[in-house]
Amino acid sequence: MDYSIIGKKIKELRKGVGLTQGDLADGICTQALVSRIEKGDIYPSATALYQISEKLGVDVNYFFEIGTTPRLDYVKEVEHQLRHFRVRLMYDEMIGMVRVEEKNPLFFRDESNLQLLYWHKSIYIFEIEKDKEAGVALLEEALLLTLNNKRALSEREIEIHMTLGAFEFGRGNLELSLNLYEKVQSSIQSSAQLHDKSIKTRLLYNFARTLTRVGKYEESNRYCNQAIKWCLEEEHLFGLGELYYHAGYNYELQGELEKALSYIDKSVLIFDMYEDNRYRQYLQKKRVDISSKLGSDFNSHN
Repeated sequence: MDYSIIGKKIKELRKGVGLTQGDLADGICTQALVSRIEKGDIYPSATALYQISEKLGVDVNYFFEIGTTPRLDYVKEVEHQLRHFRVRLMYDEMIGMVRVEEKNPLFFRDESNLQLLYWHKSIYIFEIEKDKEAGVALLEEALLLTLNNKRALSEREIEIHMTLGAFEFGRGNLELSLNLYEKVQSSIQSSAQLHDKSIKTRLLYNFARTLTRVGKYEESNRYCNQAIKWCLEEEHLFGLGELYYHAGYNYELQGELEKALSYIDKSVLIFDMYEDNRYRQYLQKKRVDISSKLGSDFNSHN
């Protein structure tokens, strides 16, 4: 892809409106990044390109018309970045991108693209603003933008249904949550191969944690082990650490402490391998607690 065409045009427009690279970068990125963009070394992110176009007084579509990048690439880049923020729970960055793109005609004039923004905005409302009713309402509105009962669910619609199931889990509506997951499972079984293999992993994990909440620990672990097997067979390790932990948690609740410790040790190993430190302190404490219980049980029997 020839990035230099976009960069040269940004530089030309910037000079035309009398802005320095620092002026253009202000509130968007660094001056050094603007310099690299103008030289054609890199391509601006979706959000940065939209913010640059606003500051330069042109429609973002202008850059697609003069460059070699189709408009679809921009939407896909936004989708990719939103997913990155969503799965890493980077909610402030996620809503920042949504608020920028809500003003972009590529999104508010296209129902499918608007759905992407509504979906992520609903997550922010539910998880951060703690307005569960408004979060669910917006997510349902997002789903209706494309839902067609005459065809199978799209991959995004499958993910939105899973988010809705997670929302209902968060509201304590566990049976409704399970019903939504069953609908997703049925859709996955009847559809073509998933492009995003993590969808099945996340579905099985969501089944597992909901079943744990209703006290069905053995059934929950069947889903955990099914998901673990899926991850290993597909060599797709997303969520594997969480699955090992959850299986260990189920065994702990059942009083099978040695099994619990074994699974939690595997969870720690996976998180360490990916240098994911989000749960390190919690998992280390969990290991100590279970080891202490095992020691107490051993001493009480001797």
